[in-house]
Amino acid sequence: VQLVESGGGLVQPGGSLRLSCVASGIIFSLYKLAWYRQAPGGQRELVATITTGGRVIYSAFVEGRFTASRDNAKNTVYLQMNSLKGEDTAVYYCNTVPNYDWGQGTQVTVSS
Repeated sequence: VQLVESGGGLVQPGGSLRLSCVASGIIFSLYKLAWYRQAPGGQRELVATITTGGRVIYSAFVEGRFTASRDNAKNTVYLQMNSLKGEDTAVYYCNTVPNYDWGQGTQVTVSS
């Protein structure tokens, strides 16, 4: 299984980013997927889970600011992040649930 995240970068507080994650080596449509993040010095935490049917469950800290989605035709999962805050600074990862090997992640830095 290979997971390749992209779309991170430096953004000012209040800004937006759209992350993408392409998965290969699995029958993508059969898997529950999730976005995670790991802040500097912190543990990896769950951001959102996307069921095979496309239903999304968000962690409380998202507070309606993020939207996760999947495109089974493209083997891709997305995370649209709006109203970004400094505390959203982290490396963001996607993975299946249960998890396979982790990809390299994509760095999101929110700073003025």
